[in-house]
Amino acid sequence: MQKKMYINSAGNVSIQATDFDVFHEEPKTIENVNYAQQPSYKELIAPAMSRRMAKGIKMSIYAANEALKKSENQELDAIIVGTALGCIEDSEKFLGSIVENQEEYLTPTSFIQSTHNTVAAQIALHWQCKAYNFTYVNGSNSFESALFDAFMQIKFQDKNQILVGGVDEIAPYTLELYSLIGKVKKAEDSIDFKNPKTNGMTYSEGATFFLVSNEKKSESLAEIVDVQIWNQFPISMEASVETFLNRNQLTKDEIDVVFLGVNADQSQQAFYEEIQSVFSNSSFGYYQHISGSYETASAFGLKMAAEVLQKQTFPKILQYTESKHKKLENTLLVHHSNGTDIGFILLKKC
Repeated sequence: MQKKMYINSAGNVSIQATDFDVFHEEPKTIENVNYAQQPSYKELIAPAMSRRMAKGIKMSIYAANEALKKSENQELDAIIVGTALGCIEDSEKFLGSIVENQEEYLTPTSFIQSTHNTVAAQIALHWQCKAYNFTYVNGSNSFESALFDAFMQIKFQDKNQILVGGVDEIAPYTLELYSLIGKVKKAEDSIDFKNPKTNGMTYSEGATFFLVSNEKKSESLAEIVDVQIWNQFPISMEASVETFLNRNQLTKDEIDVVFLGVNADQSQQAFYEEIQSVFSNSSFGYYQHISGSYETASAFGLKMAAEVLQKQTFPKILQYTESKHKKLENTLLVHHSNGTDIGFILLKKC
């Protein structure tokens, strides 16, 4: 018999304060480049170790700890991480030292820390977890790929509790390259998530982790009903949506809120406008005006969508259009990048 999957807790590090509450506080203003607010790590990580750790690893350990400390049972059957760029800052440091030292006298630390699976490995070391440990590197679908694996492990592999998350960090050289190709907004560009006039995203970083389980608890945020990944829609958008919903015995009119991964990039707005036309009777939410834009930002979006279902409140700050909802039962998180790497996450109230 297939089991259900529930989000029992979540933790994150983002460009907002670590104690930021979207239901009661105004978020900090988004800019063209946004760095995560780093919490104090000294209670979790020894200072000597912290100095050698990549930013992405530290953010992930903190976010994972926030998710785990909310649960009485901290036994993990798997740790699964999605990341597009891994610990890219250490990759840049290592490549820089190759050039500067003419390929001689290189220390391996930056290289060891730069591999994509370092985050999942360091979390496992920190909690002495010898269970299934996997990292997905799949562009803007990296987090959705990790979540889909967790989904399958819970439903079909008798796993009880899994830590799953998404993380990406900003690194100087990568930021420079992204700026050169127009992927990041210029400092003088206008930023408008609802009616963007300029190309480029509001580049950011962050780590969001979830404790998912086949057991529903009183504190559970939401049920994850289904996860779907496409490189591109195999048929039309509307037909693909209907096929996905039919599989879950739902119609478009039964989706109360669609959370959009809009990123203030004019060149990518057409995709979300088409999604809005498909779900003409749904309300729409958004989240990257709070988190900023990075490849695994949909993990932050999932946290927002799940908390809306748990609290049964759809705050104005998350409403992309005037709310039409009469209830908050089913939500759909939609994420994409440049017309490819399309991810759907279907959530249901517990």
